[in-house]
Amino acid sequence: MIDDEDVKMLQREILSDVVMTRDIIDVLVALDRAVPEACAAFADYLVALTVDYAVWESRPTGIIDRDKAHWLVTTLSAGDGPSATAQRIAFEIVREAECCDEALIGFALRKGSEKLRGLGAERMLLAS
Repeated sequence: MIDDEDVKMLQREILSDVVMTRDIIDVLVALDRAVPEACAAFADYLVALTVDYAVWESRPTGIIDRDKAHWLVTTLSAGDGPSATAQRIAFEIVREAECCDEALIGFALRKGSEKLRGLGAERMLLAS
């Protein structure tokens, strides 16, 4: 289980002076998958950390190009598929980025529509 104290330790002691990399994000996303009982603070921290890294820290800034999109889709969908946190990450990156490769947009939309079907939503009406 990951609790609030674990998140504080990650923030203050483990990741406070670390330069973020894809490998670190990969490990944290894998941790999210491996530990199903995590507090909401961990999910919030992981989403913010990943969005910040993917959109604003890695080059090209503000753009999710084909390479980044492929890495994100691979990382977020590994194992038994994306966790709820991984789905949130995909949506937030698409929302935050100035420009986003269609692979990540498709992944975010496909996983979102699967979630809606799982909730019993058979039709979605769009107003213009």
